[in-house]
Amino acid sequence: MIGSPILRPARLAASGVVSLLAGLLLWCGSAAMAAGSSLGAWRITRQGVLELRTSPDASLKAYFEAGSLGRGPRLWVDLPGAPSRSRSLGGSGALKAVRIGRPDAETTRLVLEFQPGIQLNPKLLRLLGTAPDRWRMPLIGLPTQGLVSMGEGDLDAATPLSRTPEPRPSFPTSPKPLSADGLPVVPRGRFKVVIDPGHGGPDPGAIGINGLRETDVVLDVALQVARLLEARGVVVEMTRTSDIDVDLPPRVALANSSGADAFISIHANALSLARPDVNGIESFYFAGGSQAGLSRQLADAVQRQMLGVSPGSPDRGVKAARFFVIRRATMPSTLVEMGFVTGQLDAARLRDPDFRRRMALALATGILNYLRGLP
Repeated sequence: MIGSPILRPARLAASGVVSLLAGLLLWCGSAAMAAGSSLGAWRITRQGVLELRTSPDASLKAYFEAGSLGRGPRLWVDLPGAPSRSRSLGGSGALKAVRIGRPDAETTRLVLEFQPGIQLNPKLLRLLGTAPDRWRMPLIGLPTQGLVSMGEGDLDAATPLSRTPEPRPSFPTSPKPLSADGLPVVPRGRFKVVIDPGHGGPDPGAIGINGLRETDVVLDVALQVARLLEARGVVVEMTRTSDIDVDLPPRVALANSSGADAFISIHANALSLARPDVNGIESFYFAGGSQAGLSRQLADAVQRQMLGVSPGSPDRGVKAARFFVIRRATMPSTLVEMGFVTGQLDAARLRDPDFRRRMALALATGILNYLRGLP
């Protein structure tokens, strides 16, 4: 299910477990944060890694803004709770400054401002949760010459845990081999496709019957679609390949900068747990702009194939819509809803790993059929 677009720079959220680098604190402030701020300590190492200690299970959002007009790029992290005071610290090397602020009464904002001319790729930046109260972001691509470690607070202090988090069971995948045999054939290396698994990280999308999460369903299907297309010689880029949160603008930016022939955003629908009678498959395209005709063809192609592997699920049709990712994409694009995680019929199928494998085959077939029809 697609939500309302958030018109902000790239947001990256935590996933994965990695070890923290041991850096040298050359600047340290005691009691740097107010009791209300969830930021307990931060550090930037001379190796170019941002490290954070927060309140347990704090919800973090990280944003990126490219540089322009003599200003370098900026990266900032928003955390719950406001700091005791705003301040700015001079940086070193490629890092121009670090600022701590309060954009509103309930938020701490940690801003990294880089020197003009520094180039960072937001697709390579990931804020990784290593523990309920520990985070790190390797600043991949940042020149480290002249960079001096700096930070505030005791990054290694123990943080009392509010609770012991229960591990979420892994999402099962189909044991049957995934094969592209029998799929439509296109010239190898000629086409490029961007696959966008919706939601991710702290944004699970729709939650359905027995806790079925949209993000798990769509990522599993999307990864299989990518493998099938690649086996047919299609170049594939994905907006995410793991359980991370990527905001809407960077998904579109990736697609628009890739020169892709098609963009497919994969979702699962939801209504209400009180309405298990509502099921169905639908596909959307943007009716405005120069790509409307081809977008409709792409949506028709994948809709037809999805219905073929889900007998009995209602055909909710191919519809015009203004969802952010398909409205802003510059290439033919479609957003598909593979069924309702809140629907009695659809949810049982979407939970089934073998059905998701068949759905991936259907989507790949529809995409390949569309590509074969291109001049």
